[in-house]
Amino acid sequence: MFLYNVTITIDLNVHEDWVRWMRETHIPEVMATGMFVSSRMSRLIGHEHADSEIYSIQYLVEDMPRLRRYMDEFAPELQRRHQERYDGKYAAFRTVMEVVGEHGPG
Repeated sequence: MFLYNVTITIDLNVHEDWVRWMRETHIPEVMATGMFVSSRMSRLIGHEHADSEIYSIQYLVEDMPRLRRYMDEFAPELQRRHQERYDGKYAAFRTVMEVVGEHGPG
C-alpha cells in the first residue's frame, strides 16, 4: 500500500470556501476515479504562516500501477480545476510514501 499525500497551503481569505469545495467536490471526484481505497484530510496545527492554513490530504492506494494510472489519466484535469478555482491563492506539493506497517491498540 502507498499514501499519495498532497500538502496545500491555502490563503485565509478563501480558506472556508476551499475546505467546503474540497470536502463536497474535489475529494469525492478523486475517490470516484476508483484508484484509491480511502482518503483523509488533516489540518496542520501550530505552523508559522499567519495568513494561511496548511492541510494534508492523503489518499491510500493499493499499488504503484494504480497511482501511476491516476497521475496519468485523472490528475491533470482534477488539478486544472483546482488551479482554475484557486489560482494564486495556494501552494501545493505532492509526495508518495510506502506504508511499511500499521499498529493498533495493544
